[in-house]
Amino acid sequence: MNAQTLHQHIHNTRHAVPTPTKRGLSREESAGYIGVSTSKFDQMVLDGRMPPARRIDGRRIWDIRQLDSYFDRLPGCNTISDNPWD
Repeated sequence: MNAQTLHQHIHNTRHAVPTPTKRGLSREESAGYIGVSTSKFDQMVLDGRMPPARRIDGRRIWDIRQLDSYFDRLPGCNTISDNPWD
């Protein structure tokens, strides 16, 4: 891989998934941020795998730093699969 190709690859990778620019996320944004549906996110909040929301004037807001912290504590995939899409 030459320097130009490497630079383009790094540029594309960095911009593939945009980082949210705000600290507080709605339920929908939080679910999308961690890559699950809103119903799965709700389950994860209820069972403690994701943090509870904060209240701002009646709105439920999730702190992106807490989402990152809880996400980092999720178990990794320790099984080996023959399916390359897993």
